[in-house]
Amino acid sequence: MKLEQALEEQYEERGDDHVGTSTDTPMREDAFVLSDDEKIERIQNNVREILLTLGLDLDDDSLKGTPKRVAKMFVQEIFGGLHPDKKPKSSTFDNKYKYGEMLVEKNIVVYSTCEHHLLPIVGRAHIAYISNGTVVGLSKMNRVVDYYAKRPQVQERLNIQIVKELQKVLGTEDVACVIDAKHLCVNSRGIRDIESSTVTAEYGGKFKDEATRREFLDYINLETEF
Repeated sequence: MKLEQALEEQYEERGDDHVGTSTDTPMREDAFVLSDDEKIERIQNNVREILLTLGLDLDDDSLKGTPKRVAKMFVQEIFGGLHPDKKPKSSTFDNKYKYGEMLVEKNIVVYSTCEHHLLPIVGRAHIAYISNGTVVGLSKMNRVVDYYAKRPQVQERLNIQIVKELQKVLGTEDVACVIDAKHLCVNSRGIRDIESSTVTAEYGGKFKDEATRREFLDYINLETEF
């Protein structure tokens, strides 16, 4: 019992510290053997068992549909980014107008889920790249963020996955991403600090240079007016 308790405490501590184990999302080899409908059915049964264990009356009109709603939400919505078939298409264009400066897409909404407690991560991502002859549509960056956010995540990993994907698509190392997000596992449980947020960054290529990085951060801080 002492060993079991020690392991539980270790895992709890790891969750609070947001420690990740890999830059790739940990997936089993048989992750896609089951169809989405089969996954929904299995998750529905498991959620029902959890709610019953908590003592809830699932015959109540408000609760009877909850297991299926949660299952569909997991598979089709908040964890939809686990499936490679949902990865955004990599449409790129020649930089015909020879724009050679930094391009910044800021304040991209991040909705993700902490993989340690399955609670929301909500914030903003700011992305920049310097073209080496190829550009992407602006919405492509939003879609990349959304795809990798829709899975159980660690913010550091999310940051790295976004940058790696855009480096691959653009054919350049000159990509950077900063994420500023609130974690409800901190805000709503544990220490319950509703004011704190977590900032992570990943810089590639020219963005490792202090002057280039400073230019990017200055753009992020510009006020956007309409």
